[in-house]
Amino acid sequence: MEVSDARRNVPFLRSPWSASHISDPANACSLDAFRTNMLRSIPKPIPLDDFVDYGLWFQKQAVPDVDRRRVIRVEYANPGFCLTLNDGEVWRSRRVVVAVGIKAFAVRPPVFGGLPAQVVTHSSDQREVTQFSGKRVLVIGAGQSALESAALIHEAGAQVEIIVRQPEVHWLGWRARLQSLGPIARLLYAPTDVGPAGVSQIVARPDLVKYFPRRLQNRFRIRSLRPAGSRWLQPRLNGVSVTTGRQVVSAHPNGSGLHLKLDDGSSRHADHVVAGTGYRVNIANYPFLPVDLVNKLECANGFPLLGPGLESSVPGLHFLGAPAAWTFGPLMYFVAGTHYSGRALAQSISKANSNHRSVRLYV
Repeated sequence: MEVSDARRNVPFLRSPWSASHISDPANACSLDAFRTNMLRSIPKPIPLDDFVDYGLWFQKQAVPDVDRRRVIRVEYANPGFCLTLNDGEVWRSRRVVVAVGIKAFAVRPPVFGGLPAQVVTHSSDQREVTQFSGKRVLVIGAGQSALESAALIHEAGAQVEIIVRQPEVHWLGWRARLQSLGPIARLLYAPTDVGPAGVSQIVARPDLVKYFPRRLQNRFRIRSLRPAGSRWLQPRLNGVSVTTGRQVVSAHPNGSGLHLKLDDGSSRHADHVVAGTGYRVNIANYPFLPVDLVNKLECANGFPLLGPGLESSVPGLHFLGAPAAWTFGPLMYFVAGTHYSGRALAQSISKANSNHRSVRLYV
């Protein structure tokens, strides 16, 4: 299949249109509203740049007053919290909502530990791929970020090989194939589009997920988050070498690049390695949470254990996004999860603090 020039060198969202609306109380800031208000055409799948523009537009519509300073430390001040900003100002708050994404959870394989960023980066570290033109690049992983990174780097003119630990690459696309079945497809897949058939309907209901036995919750999370790529990536990977069932066991600097050895005894030389090796939640990795506060939190495998309103065991401290997935399921990893978490948080705070409505947002 030939890839159109319009689709080359462009990163896209894996999530479909129906699962890419950011939640707001009146549903007035959907992707559809953005497209209508900005009088622009947005293709499907959604280009990442268009989605970033949508996010900035959403912020201006919903919360125009944003404090751009960074919070560098959050201390428990029983009751409440003491926040230190990067300019030295200290601010007191009765509640803190942590919703800062997954960047701090990026997994870098130990075999690449200590190697400089000039030769090894995580797929989340950069979007500029033209620097790889004419170079040999090894991409590690079989998820969307690894496969799309490989496609973008290949389209930039690099010689790319993907190393996959699993025996094969999994491709998404069953839902699209089932669309012709109409109502049956809607029974199997929720509009949130997280998880395989059947499981999708369960994980779309976070208040239901938490009542399943832990072993089933873990299976829901694993099945919903397993490494896989969108089928529209396949033609963009024509010309990219894919080695399955192998992993890198050693990596040593060699000139301006790296000499790598695989577990079958074969070797590779690469100018650069991109680790598309995913994320592992551990809230201790948040640099603004001191050890004494982290130690106060009840956690499981790095995830905080949360109650109603996504509130942690430390009163007034809430976690949104991926850290909420242990309690509320894998939907929390995705934009579609904002429809649950935003409303649950707002309702909880409204009930607890009906006379306290001051909110400050830091980004």
